[in-house]
Amino acid sequence: MTGVRIAAAQYHIEPLRTLGACRDKLGHWVAEAAGEGAELLVFPEYAAMEYAAPAGAPVAGDLAASLAAVSDARAPMDEAHAELARRHGVHILAGSGPSARADGRIVNAARLFTPAGKAGVQEKLMMTPFERDWGIAGGAPLRVFHTALGRIGVAICYDAEFPLIVRAQGEAGAEIVLVPSCTEFVSGWHRVRAAAMARALENTCVTVLSPTVGDAPWSPAIDRNAGAASVFVPADHSFSETGVLAEGTLNRPQWVYARVDLARLRKVKASGEMRNATDWPAQPGAAPLAHHVEIVDLREPGEMQGAQG
Repeated sequence: MTGVRIAAAQYHIEPLRTLGACRDKLGHWVAEAAGEGAELLVFPEYAAMEYAAPAGAPVAGDLAASLAAVSDARAPMDEAHAELARRHGVHILAGSGPSARADGRIVNAARLFTPAGKAGVQEKLMMTPFERDWGIAGGAPLRVFHTALGRIGVAICYDAEFPLIVRAQGEAGAEIVLVPSCTEFVSGWHRVRAAAMARALENTCVTVLSPTVGDAPWSPAIDRNAGAASVFVPADHSFSETGVLAEGTLNRPQWVYARVDLARLRKVKASGEMRNATDWPAQPGAAPLAHHVEIVDLREPGEMQGAQG
């Protein structure tokens, strides 16, 4: 398979009354994207904070209590994502959110669900100042997921602003890197957007930016949100003159779609105008990074036949 139809969400978080309502909303979003032929659906960073509202206003309005409520809601919402991935035959990167570890630490984790019922987890590595204030801890390890669509990396928001993280995923074979984000101001969205474009250029890969949008005054964690979903590739006259395959309207809830031809991407990597990915090791101080990445195989045996990599 060389072409992948991608849907990136500009997702508005709402104070829904029950987890059932959260599941219904998720189902509508997934059905809409699947109906447009999307195979890979990407939801934003901290979209899971929506799951705090069903616990009631006192819980949702308290930072520590809301983080715990979202972590507690993970199991039933994971089941909902898995069922929707199976039913619609799609891969879904669920909105990330706080997840309590057995050692007591809380990390920011995103889960990738496959149509066959498998799932992989990527925890955010680099904490922003506000996450440190919340008590969120940096996670590990850095992973690349081998799927029926190809090798996929996840760089959660701030992680995408650090070149060596995505470079390691690229060296481990990732051709698509998902960048779920949650930024309070347009300035923050521009930082993540610039980073995602740069990572696509450096690694000759596809980057997919999916942000939260709109205001959520009921949540102290994500009360303001700004951004637009985007799909980026290296700018090359044979692929995309601008490097932007698709981009949404700022702050409007919507899906943003793009079809990415991975065969063309590989051709650009091998013989495009510039060879950024290949020339990376020529930089002073450059060193191999793939050994920092854990490969997680999410394919079924029938999907491995003739698959790339």
